[in-house]
Amino acid sequence: QVQLVESGGGLVQAGDSLRLSCAASGRTFSTYAMGWFRQAPGKEREFVAAITWSGGFTYYADSVKGRFTISRDNAKNTVYLQMNSLKPEDTAVYYCGAISNLVRSVRTAANYDYWGQGTQVTVSS
Repeated sequence: QVQLVESGGGLVQAGDSLRLSCAASGRTFSTYAMGWFRQAPGKEREFVAAITWSGGFTYYADSVKGRFTISRDNAKNTVYLQMNSLKPEDTAVYYCGAISNLVRSVRTAANYDYWGQGTQVTVSS
């Protein structure tokens, strides 16, 4: 089993940067691909970025490509989301998830095995 705890959210202005962290417990962290999703009020949870277990492949939503960077440190059991040039439309609760079965798409929330509790990101204009 994997437990995930996100941190690093906050209130920032448009154009600012934030780095989210997701700390995982469990010795099998390095065998999971990891993803970041976000959910704004009244909207469905949407894919943001994902990274394979080795960090060799990354995937991004078009809306964040070029602004956000996902990375992981398996020695620290942590995955990161560096968010630059933030926009008001990036405002949401951000969740990290762990997925073991890469036959399934990493872009689909229902395919994930574990989720954190989320961290709020608010971007003011």
